[in-house]
Amino acid sequence: MFYETTKFKFIESLESNWLLIKEELNKIQQFNFSPWQKEFLYNKGWDILALYSFGKKIEHNCRLCPETTKLVESISGMTTATFSSLAPGTHIVPHKGYINTVLRCHLGLIVPDDCEIRVGNETKTWQEGKCLVFDDTVEHEVWNRSNISRIILLIDFKKSNFLKLF
Repeated sequence: MFYETTKFKFIESLESNWLLIKEELNKIQQFNFSPWQKEFLYNKGWDILALYSFGKKIEHNCRLCPETTKLVESISGMTTATFSSLAPGTHIVPHKGYINTVLRCHLGLIVPDDCEIRVGNETKTWQEGKCLVFDDTVEHEVWNRSNISRIILLIDFKKSNFLKLF
């Protein structure tokens, strides 16, 4: 289930600053990324660089991206913020998240053609500079069928901070 992004005030800030975030991303060397820890979900090529992980600040990485860090820290209830890179040919198999207290936001930073995300019965593509918000506990899967890595900024935030919106 995808949510209408206009319901979340922080989306405007992310989208209006996406080039600044992408600029910081471009300064980070690829070797700073590490494989996502749940290898059973994908065939290859899912790497991340975490700024926040389940509420814990990753100081070294935040120093590499100070402006992005300020932006994500301004999001009410933010628990996780990470750059997520999907290599060409990567497929993240259908799965469900296990934390039903958060929603997930993806900000497209580098989005080649032929990349999709399915949440429930709905499939969408990312757009550079635009956000998608969805419920991670609904079955979802992701494909990168292109020959270029897809990179997004992934943010989890507490659903309870926004319950009045639904």
